[in-house]
Amino acid sequence: MKKRGKKPELDWTDDKHEEIIWVSKSEIKRDAEELKKLGSKLVELTQANLDKIQLNETLLDAVNLARRSRLEAKRRQLQFIGKLLRSATEDEINHIRESLDKIENKHNQQQAMLHKLELLRDELVEQGDDALAKLLDEHPDADRQHLRNLIRSAQKEKVQNKPPKAYRDIYQYLKALILQD
Repeated sequence: MKKRGKKPELDWTDDKHEEIIWVSKSEIKRDAEELKKLGSKLVELTQANLDKIQLNETLLDAVNLARRSRLEAKRRQLQFIGKLLRSATEDEINHIRESLDKIENKHNQQQAMLHKLELLRDELVEQGDDALAKLLDEHPDADRQHLRNLIRSAQKEKVQNKPPKAYRDIYQYLKALILQD
């Protein structure tokens, strides 16, 4: 009878064994599904927003075709877009994600900016010339006299319980001044 020898042990310091990265089938499916959802977000964008994202020609054609398609054809086209995204480089995918985030968060950023303008207006009405001096330091091109008149009018309206016309005018002036920068 032949004696069995020990199985040779793997040398884990060998470079060819270190390169093996095991990925489960479920993880591959999750990644594919995530890219398919990314593709469907691209399809749902308006043409103006889609133009802001730099896509390769094949992917752009596939997205435009999916936008025109209905029902089952659209589902198949979304599958194809997912396949195209799976073959794209990591840099291209990251660029698409960043661009989509910018487009989706633009509304939130605008709302935050308008809220800041409201707070600045309230500060100008409450503090008067002190707040105006700070604003003029930040925006030297602002019309000091016009703003001072609006602030005084808004303070009078508040004391006399009149409709806040000057209060609204301050907001519109600040919006034009700050959002032009």
